[in-house]
Amino acid sequence: MIRVASLFLPQLAIERLRRAERHPPRSGASPEAARPAPRPVLRPPAARFDLPPCDDQPGVCPVPRGGGWRPGARWARAASEAAAPDWRGADAGAARARPMILVARTGQRDTVTAACPAALDLGIAPGMAAAHARALVADLDVRDANRDADRAWLDRLALHAARHWTPSAAVAGEDGLWLDIGGTAHLFGGEARFSARLCRFLARLGFTARIAVAGTPGAAHALARFGGAPIRLLSAGEEAEALAPLPLAALRLAPGALAAARRFGLERVGDLYPMPRGPLARRLGRGAVERLDQARGFAPEPFAPVVPFETPEARRQLLEPIGTAEAIGAVIDDLLRDLLAELERQGLGLRLALLRCATLDRGEQRVTIGAARATRDAAHLRRLFGLRIDRIEPGLGIEAMMLAALEVEPLAPAMIDAALDGRAQGRDLAPLVDQLAGRAGEAALFRLASVESDVPERAVARAAPLASPPGWPAWPRPVRILSRPEPLQGVMALLPDHPPRRFAWRGRTYRIVAGDGPERIHGEWWRRPREMWAVRDYFRVEADTGERFWLFRRGDGLDEQSGDLSWFMHGVFG
Repeated sequence: MIRVASLFLPQLAIERLRRAERHPPRSGASPEAARPAPRPVLRPPAARFDLPPCDDQPGVCPVPRGGGWRPGARWARAASEAAAPDWRGADAGAARARPMILVARTGQRDTVTAACPAALDLGIAPGMAAAHARALVADLDVRDANRDADRAWLDRLALHAARHWTPSAAVAGEDGLWLDIGGTAHLFGGEARFSARLCRFLARLGFTARIAVAGTPGAAHALARFGGAPIRLLSAGEEAEALAPLPLAALRLAPGALAAARRFGLERVGDLYPMPRGPLARRLGRGAVERLDQARGFAPEPFAPVVPFETPEARRQLLEPIGTAEAIGAVIDDLLRDLLAELERQGLGLRLALLRCATLDRGEQRVTIGAARATRDAAHLRRLFGLRIDRIEPGLGIEAMMLAALEVEPLAPAMIDAALDGRAQGRDLAPLVDQLAGRAGEAALFRLASVESDVPERAVARAAPLASPPGWPAWPRPVRILSRPEPLQGVMALLPDHPPRRFAWRGRTYRIVAGDGPERIHGEWWRRPREMWAVRDYFRVEADTGERFWLFRRGDGLDEQSGDLSWFMHGVFG
């Protein structure tokens, strides 16, 4: 039995834009990608870190892994007030409450394509002229519509649905999906539980949704958009009765058919039921009759489901079990030849590969290799597998092997510089990075990238080995910064601006013969209000043994709110 769920996102364009503002893309990524990646995966938005103030617990590093920092104090002070949060609260709340509309160019005028609930309450509706909307509401937030980004988001959601909920999922119009859950709803506890789960999933992403489940796509589409209820479940055979009170627009009729229906006084779907087919087709067109029959189940309405990306793979069923490294390597060569030929046909490069070996004792051995850059170099991939063959335990023997490309990227031919001027060509470091990662582990290879922040422990983040991090500021910083500032004991120093003369650290006493500072760093008040008055005074000092340290004092020595005047070690110069 066919059971179609229609997912309707009434505020898709507005909520997608607001979600993009709350969760901006990482550096280098386009905020409005027109189409999804080859293997798009939709996930709930990443949790936003609620950072502690930089001086509340100086002995604990407040930097979470993964980066994602806002601009630092030097840039934030130069930014406009609109770019920085207003800690007074009232103005920020008022700014967020401004009615928002999206407009697009239609002919010779700008037309409203979407409006937030606040704008709808003020009388603004999609299809209205943008000039009329501005005249109705003075304080109106007007943005340009991006239908390509909305469609890309729906495409990603449809692919996610095809992988996780039902194999038959398709995009319905510009604001919804069709899901055939006739054979999968029982896996989620029934249609009611599946619909509630789907609504909660979209709410976590920041989207409002309405869902209707019916026996035909037309009925589900109409009830989701015009039924009014967040979740509407319709039993088989009840389509005609449920559709009767809905307006004719629920049948997805053409604008000309709707205009003709208004001239004849037809307003509801139920008004079409007693009319003969011939006169109805002459007055509203054959398309109206077809839509009515499809919604009531008298005519089929197929939809083309999206096809998820199929993982390229190669298999070998062995005639005899194998167990030696040479035999396993020979089979890997055959698998690589077949897999790379398929990737070349699709214009893809390998980033992550999984080798599965089925043994005679019903066991399975798995080996994974990764590449820092998409590649189809068979010799390089063979070397990477050669580093991991010793991890395979054949047991009684391996009877089957399968190689799958778990992660791929588009790989097109690249132009090679001719270097006619005699300059030396830079070598590709990707093979070296892959081999080192195969020996030491992927977590052992990384680069350091600077982050726009004045607070030292927030100013550095890990980057991929082949990434191109931005430049470094000209500030004097030690070669080694401790992950956690360590407290000092027995500090002797003159306040307010002198470096310490003596201190004890890690059970050893140091006498200072030279010092430079202070370098004052204020807390980043736009992160947490408690950092408004936080102050650190950093000093570069040299001990009588020749060691040079980077340490700081909490507070400026004048105001108690700036810190308690305790001292901490934060780095060691080379």
